[in-house]
Amino acid sequence: MKNLLSFLYFFLLLFTMTSCELVGDIFGAGVYTGIFIVIFVIVLIVVVVARIFKR
Repeated sequence: MKNLLSFLYFFLLLFTMTSCELVGDIFGAGVYTGIFIVIFVIVLIVVVVARIFKR
């Protein structure tokens, strides 16, 4: 009985989630991760340049 419920749940997920939606969510998360990394690198460059010119 438990295997049947698991199979039905998987079958329901299979037909309610489209692959395009999943790929879109993955790329959306990637965009935010990329933005975070770019901001981090810019701040790091500014800190390094500020330390060089401070001397």
